[in-house]
Amino acid sequence: MILDELLKLQDTAYADFQAKLTPGIPRERFIGVRIPELRKLTKSLWKEAARQKKEDGKSELADEIEQFMRDLPHRYYDEDMLHGLFIEQLKNYDECVKQLQIFLPYVDNWAVCDIMSPKILKKDLPRTMELICAWSASPETYTCRFGLELLMSHFLDDAFHPEYLEIPASVRSEDYYVKMMVAWFFATALAKQWDAAVPYIEEKRLAPWIHNKTIRKAIESYRITDEQKAYLRTLKVK
Repeated sequence: MILDELLKLQDTAYADFQAKLTPGIPRERFIGVRIPELRKLTKSLWKEAARQKKEDGKSELADEIEQFMRDLPHRYYDEDMLHGLFIEQLKNYDECVKQLQIFLPYVDNWAVCDIMSPKILKKDLPRTMELICAWSASPETYTCRFGLELLMSHFLDDAFHPEYLEIPASVRSEDYYVKMMVAWFFATALAKQWDAAVPYIEEKRLAPWIHNKTIRKAIESYRITDEQKAYLRTLKVK
């Protein structure tokens, strides 16, 4: 039933577009469901499953969703995206972490990795930090990227401590998608925590490619002042 719902939303032209943006994933794995439609489908299925449970004490749809999340690996990229969005709906911290631990080894592209941002992980930031430290140290590309993305999402504002910058700075990977995430993190850190982050650029503590990519992304940001952008341009390395 879940796959049938995805197929109803198929857009083959969009599938062609998605495949071009996601190198390494065969074209036949793309159904072509647009992100807003995926989000609407996720919420409608989750809401209907909850309604059934409330009215009848059980829900065939909830059982199907649980089975869907057990049936790994999925055949389609769009199923992976839906799986990530289902994890976002979980309201129990331990269950969310359990499902992430199960699913992360099957994540094989940046889009599925980046679509997951479970709000429940804000509930216990110390535990989430422990997970971030473990995930960001993983040799698996998208487990590492996911850990760094969580760090960027939850620990660059009120929960920030300067030592957290050491986590992405210590990542050693030649994978493009990990390096891009480190650059994205530091560009965001420059926008939100300039005084703590800029020494990493001044002291050239990042690998040259990441260093220059960080500067480029920061310069493109509207959150960086013109004066800061001018200064960053003087710090590029060759």
